[in-house]
Amino acid sequence: MNSFRVISKRPFTLGSLFLVLILLATIPLYIPPYPVISLTSIIMYIIITVSWAIFSGPTRYISLASAAFFGVGVYASAILGEVFPLPVVIVSGGLVSFVLALFIGLLTLRLRGMYFIIFTFGISELIRHFLLWWETNFTGTVGRWVIGVDHTTVYYVILVIFVMALVTAYLIRRSKFGLALRSIGENEEAAAHIGINATVMKTTAFAISAFFMGAAGAIMATRWTYIDPKIAFNPLFSFMPVLMAIFGGTGQLYGPVLGAACFAYLEEILITKFPYYYMLLFGTILIVVILFLPNGLVGLIGKWRKGGPEG
Repeated sequence: MNSFRVISKRPFTLGSLFLVLILLATIPLYIPPYPVISLTSIIMYIIITVSWAIFSGPTRYISLASAAFFGVGVYASAILGEVFPLPVVIVSGGLVSFVLALFIGLLTLRLRGMYFIIFTFGISELIRHFLLWWETNFTGTVGRWVIGVDHTTVYYVILVIFVMALVTAYLIRRSKFGLALRSIGENEEAAAHIGINATVMKTTAFAISAFFMGAAGAIMATRWTYIDPKIAFNPLFSFMPVLMAIFGGTGQLYGPVLGAACFAYLEEILITKFPYYYMLLFGTILIVVILFLPNGLVGLIGKWRKGGPEG
């Protein structure tokens, strides 16, 4: 009976995922625009969180550079959107973030622990303040207008990016590359001793994760229509993926997805009903999760499965 469960688990999981994707793809056909817009924001956070987990999950390097890559994608959309078609703009946003991550990775991924965390957050703030200084002193205005795209198009593009990020995370997780990243996370010295080039592996994963963040930023900019450095490089885009991944748990691929979806939906509710206290409520919920669910929702689901009937 147990062997049958192991054999049937994967087709069941893939079938469930396929049904969920069909549901998401057909949602704009039968619900009003506002829920579609809200769902777009939720999927955006899922993309950033899954992308963050591609690198930080297996390596255990906590990156706070997500806002930098997302913001670079936003500005790429603002600058290139007037010249190139939307698909080129989105890919360009991803590629610029990819190249930036390669550069940052080669500079910083020799650092570890708090030094790496502080440096990656400093990079985001440096880019934000540099653009603010540049626009104030050289363009004479702060911010840019972005060519808008209808909300349905934005939704379908963000959904495609989500599927691509999820497939990439899945393939990396099941590959030798993913195994090398996990080895680095377990013991980087031992991984280097057996021939793994830790710097190259970490930098590559860092750049891959940045690509999807930049692509998400490029398409989201078309929904906001106006952007400036404070909007594009909002520090929340650096901290929220970390909190969402902790909330969901990084032990399984669906952990960051579940955590980001629940956390983003919770944010929508709290901001609407408790606009002056939602950050306090957020903090309280996060403390409770860390204290009582150290492995996140994935750990809770795992305990529930083990405690279920054997059959």
